[in-house]
Amino acid sequence: MVAAIQAPLLQYILYYSSDDNALSLNDLSDTAIQPNGVNKVQTQTYNQAILAVAEAAQIALAESAAKQKAKRTSAQESHFLCAWLVEMYKVKRFPKIVANDISGWITLARSKGAGAMLPQLFDAIATQYRQVEKPAISQHQAVQELLAELETDDWFVIADSAFSNEPKTKLKLAGNGQSSLVVCEDQLAQHFEGDKLTRALPIYVRGDEKHFAQKALDKGLLVSPGNKKTSMIKHHKTYLIAPNNQLGELCLLVSI
Repeated sequence: MVAAIQAPLLQYILYYSSDDNALSLNDLSDTAIQPNGVNKVQTQTYNQAILAVAEAAQIALAESAAKQKAKRTSAQESHFLCAWLVEMYKVKRFPKIVANDISGWITLARSKGAGAMLPQLFDAIATQYRQVEKPAISQHQAVQELLAELETDDWFVIADSAFSNEPKTKLKLAGNGQSSLVVCEDQLAQHFEGDKLTRALPIYVRGDEKHFAQKALDKGLLVSPGNKKTSMIKHHKTYLIAPNNQLGELCLLVSI
């Protein structure tokens, strides 16, 4: 059922084989090597871990650039960050919960070079995750304000219909092609306890997802990447808003 959708926490860690260029998935411990060389159990959330990676990458790139006489090209920056990510895995600097993300970035950088846009990626991650660290309003108020603002933006917003108890039925929204957002009335009520979101809230969107994600971010909300397969509304994608913004995966980035 859509009502039970939960974003899974990624539980992996990468280790190096005898080939320095090969990455494998193994070892489910939380052990990572700290800068002082002491093993320490990681208790970071996904959000804390992914922000730590982004901020460390920004610092490493800036420090490396300061040592260069000439300005680096985009390809050189991508090569540096790819090599840096690989080295961080060799010393197990980051916890396992972000392993899939970093291995994907390494693969992307090796195949696309500057096209991977790693500097811009880390800037976007740092910006969004810092912005939601200390939200000014509750998630309940944030969702209500998001719906109202999108309606003001001439989106077709439906939040007064209950349909989550029909998971095998894909509904069709009659409209004139304008951007639209649908959220189940029952889930909108049941997934909150007072102002606190207690279960991931599915929101179905057809329209500019970056506009939707930016509006959500302005309210202190992170949204998951869209998923067309899980959508209960035809021509819409499912986006999740999670309790305390803990999606357990990289959020939809608005500037990449």
